[in-house]
Amino acid sequence: MPYEFRLPDIGEGVADGEVVQWFVKEGDTIQEDQPLVSVLTDKANVEIPSPKTGRIAKLHATVGEKVKVGGLLVTIEVAGAPAPGIFSPFPASHPPVAAPAAPPSPSVPPPATFPPAAAVVPATAPERVLASPYLRRLAAERGIDLAAVRGSGPGGRVTEEDLGRAGPGGATTPTAPTRAPPAPMASLSAPTPPAPSPPVPDAEIAERIPIRGVRRVIAEHMAEATHRAAHFTYVEEVDASELVRFRDRMAKHVEKQGIRLSYLPFVVKGVVAGLREHPRLNATVDDARSELLVRSKYHIGIATATPDGLTVPVVRNADTKSVTALAREIADLAERARAGKLARSELVGSTFTITSLGLLGGVMATPILNYPEVGILGVHKIQRRPVYRADGTIGPADLMNLSISLDHRVVDGIDGAQFLSVVKAYLEDPHQLFAELA
Repeated sequence: MPYEFRLPDIGEGVADGEVVQWFVKEGDTIQEDQPLVSVLTDKANVEIPSPKTGRIAKLHATVGEKVKVGGLLVTIEVAGAPAPGIFSPFPASHPPVAAPAAPPSPSVPPPATFPPAAAVVPATAPERVLASPYLRRLAAERGIDLAAVRGSGPGGRVTEEDLGRAGPGGATTPTAPTRAPPAPMASLSAPTPPAPSPPVPDAEIAERIPIRGVRRVIAEHMAEATHRAAHFTYVEEVDASELVRFRDRMAKHVEKQGIRLSYLPFVVKGVVAGLREHPRLNATVDDARSELLVRSKYHIGIATATPDGLTVPVVRNADTKSVTALAREIADLAERARAGKLARSELVGSTFTITSLGLLGGVMATPILNYPEVGILGVHKIQRRPVYRADGTIGPADLMNLSISLDHRVVDGIDGAQFLSVVKAYLEDPHQLFAELA
């Protein structure tokens, strides 16, 4: 008998997932708990096992396709299987998503055999809902079906105002014709899509690379961040000469434990010190309520390059950890990020982000915010250069630049400058990083 397996609820706030890889093809035989499909959600790959033993009758989603929670993934022919239903291989932390039941039709008898997928879709396929990933998450949290919301934005795109007028299920709640108060932030509706580019002759195309998986998630997040936040960047030069000497002395002891000590743990400690003095930068924006949420914990995101693209694992409670503990955790997170083995919980919840290219750090950059955070710090390479000193002499110094991008809607330039001056002071005299913990 055919068994319909649908995408289970794989995490709080997850509304859909992108099929990254099928481990089977149609006609294959599969055993229960054997890997079936890999699904990407919020940059974390989730490997879903088969709920049944049987033969793969039909794959209902292709690689790169997004499937909503409760959406049909695969049909498995199972000997003596029960009626089609939903199986969730994950702990029931949330109520299971029920498959939509077909309305009874007494005049039409049920078919004798399981119909092909094409026979059960509506005559008119539903149009794709135009909404940002943020609005999709918000709709999922409020139990709103975006397909039932009438979008008022360009091209029918759903806006936050549309979502606010929709009740559970997506029905639009009528509103009185009163004058709306002025919005405290810039309009959040999406810009008009650009005109299509002229076609490129096939002879001039060296390779076609599908934008999918982590790369597509990155693209969506970057577009959302640049559309919503008003970016500005401030750059400061740091004399890291004492930091270089201090790190070299400390590394001799730390590396005996098998831990490579980079400059990044010191930067994390400096950032935490700066956030303590300027807590408005340790915050996220709730655009739905037009509120700045100042956070009480210091969860620092560390942007990490992986073969699939940039990910941001999170060092939680960074203020409570020593330089050695930070070095160990950052190395572990980076290694598992490059191997694609991070859990979703390790990729969410950061309150401020640091991005560094290490030896390839360049002179300066304008980092894009890890929305909805309000600040991200770019760390650039340390270079020895001659400097003119206050006593009139010229001598060598290890200099580096720090560049901070902030959301100008909620943070002013003076805030960024004052914050970076604190970080600069701690890095120029790293002994303070230990004295301030006393």
